[in-house]
Amino acid sequence: MTEKSSPLSGKGGVNWLSPDTFAKSLRADFRFAPHNALLMIGIFLVGLIVHLNRYSFSEEAVAIMLGSAVAFVGLLRLFQIWETIVVCGTLDGLMIYLILRPESDVLLITLALALLIAPSIQIAYQWEKAVLLRFGRFKGLRKPGLFILMPVIDKVAEFVDQRIRVSDFSAETTLTGDTVPVSVDAIAFWMVWDAEKAVLEVEKFEQAVILSAQTALRNAIGRYDLAVLLSERDRLGEEIQQVLDDKTSAWGITTQAVEIRDIIIPQGLEDAMSRQAQAERERQSRIILGTAETEIAEKFAKASENYQDNPVALHLRAMNMVYEGLRQKGSMIIVPSSAVETMGLGALGGLTAFDKEIPGKSEAGKATLPEAGSARDAEEGAD
Repeated sequence: MTEKSSPLSGKGGVNWLSPDTFAKSLRADFRFAPHNALLMIGIFLVGLIVHLNRYSFSEEAVAIMLGSAVAFVGLLRLFQIWETIVVCGTLDGLMIYLILRPESDVLLITLALALLIAPSIQIAYQWEKAVLLRFGRFKGLRKPGLFILMPVIDKVAEFVDQRIRVSDFSAETTLTGDTVPVSVDAIAFWMVWDAEKAVLEVEKFEQAVILSAQTALRNAIGRYDLAVLLSERDRLGEEIQQVLDDKTSAWGITTQAVEIRDIIIPQGLEDAMSRQAQAERERQSRIILGTAETEIAEKFAKASENYQDNPVALHLRAMNMVYEGLRQKGSMIIVPSSAVETMGLGALGGLTAFDKEIPGKSEAGKATLPEAGSARDAEEGAD
């Protein structure tokens, strides 16, 4: 995990123009925020007004004081250390004395007050705790709100954010238990519960947490097969969280959860697994179809027991099936010849076909069929 830095960024990618920026290098002594800049400019203006009321108006005095105010605000914004105040303040005071003497007393006092008081008023936000050092030794923690530094001898080692943090980490091209190379992305939720331990016992606790999480992730991947990694992400995350929390608890840091975001496998293996899954689904569908056929055959066998000794029921069932088929226009039904003979379907089908073949017959013509039938019946009766 690397952080990109810009020309306005310092060590660790810190943006110096951000209002809440605190120099996170070992040489940072305080946080020069907007309220510090306003306080410094205000002290310079008050001193200038007092000077102009006491002495005659001087353009040089106005230019020097306003220029000093702007210059020191910019310098302390970039270099948040007491050395900047001591060195630059001494040079500026010497310049004021050489240019404006003997009328430089008020301006020199103003310069000293502005450089010592303005950086000493510090603010810790609600979610922060400030680790205070005095003469290099731990003095205590400062709670959220205003607090005052002793000029030059006090130093804020770090403003520690005690909110829950989210850090992403990854393990690239790591072999699983069955020697499959995978890349895993994960995120960790952690927080600092003891700012003193986190700052005084670990050089860069945030980086230490991320590196420890990466190591735990790689170890966990090496113990499990690919199938387990893909199916039991929660189990893997819980194991990493437990290992990480055991390590970071001694630093005043607790790891609340670890979640696996993505598991990337080689493309060739992914295609093979896709084909395997497709074949498995095909096998399951064939098994289901065969099971359905077996159940249907069992049902037919059970139904045949009811028709075996009851030809009338079988006859009625066959007639119902034919009737249902004939209801659909343009349908074709194939039935056994024995069923045709027993149900008289041949004569019925012939009459139906004959009727469809000569649809233009008149009513008189249609009436000849019953008459012909009557005549035939009469002849049979005479015989």
